[in-house]
Amino acid sequence: MPKSALDWVAAVLVIVGTVNLGLVHSVNFDLVGLVLGAGNLARILYILVGLSGLYMIYVLATKNQ
Repeated sequence: MPKSALDWVAAVLVIVGTVNLGLVHSVNFDLVGLVLGAGNLARILYILVGLSGLYMIYVLATKNQ
């Protein structure tokens, strides 16, 4: 089954989120906060990463049906 644009965007956001989480917890460095600042843009990105994670769970759960 071909991947949609939403699938690719969600995958990229999940990867960005996991890399950032790894950096925060291993070396105490917030790359997203550095790039976007500590304001609303970073908060919006974190929300999109969370929603993307939920979407990826849905995709994986419905993949073999």
